[in-house]
Amino acid sequence: MATTEEFQLKRSDRKRKRETAEEENATMDTEQTTAAQFPQINPAQLEEQTDGFRKVTIPAHRYTPLKEQWMKIYSPVVEYLHLQIRFNLRTRCVEIKTSEQTEDIQALQKAADFVKAFALGFEIDDAVALIRLDDLFLESFEINDVKPLKGDNLSRAIGRIAGKNGRTKFAIENATRCRIVLAEDKIHILGSYQNIRNARTSICNLILGSPPSKVYGKLRNVAARTAESF
Repeated sequence: MATTEEFQLKRSDRKRKRETAEEENATMDTEQTTAAQFPQINPAQLEEQTDGFRKVTIPAHRYTPLKEQWMKIYSPVVEYLHLQIRFNLRTRCVEIKTSEQTEDIQALQKAADFVKAFALGFEIDDAVALIRLDDLFLESFEINDVKPLKGDNLSRAIGRIAGKNGRTKFAIENATRCRIVLAEDKIHILGSYQNIRNARTSICNLILGSPPSKVYGKLRNVAARTAESF
């Protein structure tokens, strides 16, 4: 049996360890609550950094349209955004770079989105809206992201999205004020955030098997709400 002195000694050791642990926790809490101090960044320092650069890969089936429409791509990028642009024949990429005349810090990203939209298959007149407007975006997804389909089931899903002579796709575009490109099992949408959301919902319903007539009814409601908002 432990004597009274040994019991008091063990108890005091436990108390000392508990106090030490509480002090360490308090020190850690103090260190965590102390906010890190960083020097304020001067916007001029960002402008003095190295030139920005973007590279957009062009698919093989878009080489000929790129060659035919090159001046329509070149003009807004150089004259409106004040950037440098070229097509690298070795890497098959469109390279975009800032210049001394570049004023807008977002110009480089706008030009990259513009060229990317053209590479995905959008018409040049639709893609150029990415340069002129600020609230337009690109969104891409695959049919298999919504529902895994193969063979004839995949072909029927693509047919439901396109419709006879492309009528279903045109109806979705007109109701949601978006532009849609069907590239095999990939779907690309160009538009504002809310319009892309409405178009994506309609396309997903068609992929999941909803009849086009039911989707048309929902599109009419979407078009009515959009007209009221304007």
